[in-house]
Amino acid sequence: MSGPSSYAVRMARLGAQIFGEVVRPTDTRSLKVVRLFREQPLAKRKEVYDWYPQHKIYYAMTQKLRFLGLFRSEHAGTRRARSDCRLCVIRTNPLCEIRDETK
Repeated sequence: MSGPSSYAVRMARLGAQIFGEVVRPTDTRSLKVVRLFREQPLAKRKEVYDWYPQHKIYYAMTQKLRFLGLFRSEHAGTRRARSDCRLCVIRTNPLCEIRDETK
């Protein structure tokens, strides 16, 4: 026999197509392109899309430590002081309907 039958060639091509291999014999330049397309896209790689730290986890940890008194944030303290001052101004304003119930 001179070579594989046409049925064997077609089955080999079908098997290569199913399993993502090169269907027909190609040169090295074409194989390089095939290899590039076989890799996972940049947008789906974990090291690309999971680049930034887990801010929600860090925020929850610092809030818990702050509640326990083990962490002090100047920015959070300033925000709280400003909101307290704002509430004091609202409560002492006689024209405002929201008043302190403890007085």
